[in-house]
Amino acid sequence: MNKIWNVYLSGEIHTNWRERIKQGAQAESLDVEFVAPVTDHAKSDDCGVAILGAEENNFWHDHKGANLNAIRTRTLIENADIVVVRFGDKYRQWNAAFDAGFASALGKSVITLHDPDLTHALKEVDGAAQAVCQTPEQVVEILKYVITQV
Repeated sequence: MNKIWNVYLSGEIHTNWRERIKQGAQAESLDVEFVAPVTDHAKSDDCGVAILGAEENNFWHDHKGANLNAIRTRTLIENADIVVVRFGDKYRQWNAAFDAGFASALGKSVITLHDPDLTHALKEVDGAAQAVCQTPEQVVEILKYVITQV
């Protein structure tokens, strides 16, 4: 029986990088299940007040949402075999940096994914990763190698 690898896809939500990895893994017939945070920005931001009630102060609005999202994120990272963390150049993905650090602290294998111009800014995050990629296709090749040894 083959192992089904659990891969958490964290980070930037404004490009199709997750789909490229999923399609590449499917094309290689890899035994992988992908999971991710809530990628609907508004839904993610407003989940706390939608469920627990409105807040007048933006801090508490964000706090409620962040805590509810953390339940999902922490659980999925704890159950992941590999955590892929994508940093985009347009927005600051502070939550992705947290995810990378949390996964590393749990002893999870971390792959970071970002453009070369972010290398200096992410040197500490990259230092905790087992691999640093510049394209989703490189991530697929790593998954192919570690899963199939090819």
